[in-house]
Amino acid sequence: MNAADLPPPDWPNAANSQIIAAKPHRWHVQVMGAGPDILLLHGAGASSHSWAGLIPDLARDHRVIALDLPGHGWTRSPKGRARLGDVARDIAGLCEQQGWSPRLVIGHSAGGAVSLELAHQGLISAAHLVIINGALENFQGTAGWLFPVMAKMLALNPFTGLLIAQGGRGVAQVRAILTSAGTTLDEVGLARYAHLIGRRAHVDGTLAMMAQWSLDALNAALPSITTPTLFIHGENDAAVPSRVAERAAQIMPHAKLIILPGIGHLAHEEAPARVLAEIRHFIAAT
Repeated sequence: MNAADLPPPDWPNAANSQIIAAKPHRWHVQVMGAGPDILLLHGAGASSHSWAGLIPDLARDHRVIALDLPGHGWTRSPKGRARLGDVARDIAGLCEQQGWSPRLVIGHSAGGAVSLELAHQGLISAAHLVIINGALENFQGTAGWLFPVMAKMLALNPFTGLLIAQGGRGVAQVRAILTSAGTTLDEVGLARYAHLIGRRAHVDGTLAMMAQWSLDALNAALPSITTPTLFIHGENDAAVPSRVAERAAQIMPHAKLIILPGIGHLAHEEAPARVLAEIRHFIAAT
């Protein structure tokens, strides 16, 4: 293993990083703390770094497992293995191989969809789910057919990832992207995303996930998911409107919704203390 296989030394919780081979992936995973297992699943385009504001508190009384999704961050994955069902099954396989038994799964954005898919397929036995700004709908309107087609074209073009990575290195570009999602991060947070999109493999992995993403079956299955679920959603989220969480919470039998005023798409990064308080309260009350 060389240095390129792992995050840089100044990456959040880099001392806890490890690479685990569990077919068909080489997973980048960070494991911290002791106690009941918590599994953290980040959103598309992010990595395990996005949980930096939550991990120290959660690791006080839990074993916290934060992984990079297939093709993201420092997880290496084969092409064509980013469909929702495949991602859920592969994560479950990793957990089984390592002897992890998540009692709580926390997912952000696309990671929220994976969390619900894990429960729907019966791949985990979690007592609670927390979905933060969950991306649970396909693109609407013109974007419903145009964006997935573009993503598939980009994912198949071997030069696209490099071009996007080179063009998106600057913090200014990252700030513009996140601002469009209603999110405000400090300079450190912006620099971490700039580092990620400067990596061709990460960009290619993100595009591959977008190209294969479909949520129709999961949405149809939401009423059958009985695991107690907390939806936390930033009121200012311009990427995933709050009505998405409202609908899911209404049709799931044991779900509730908390709206955070003044917060955007990256609620757990923008307001980690507020998100932690809601999670702790939810676990204690159910």
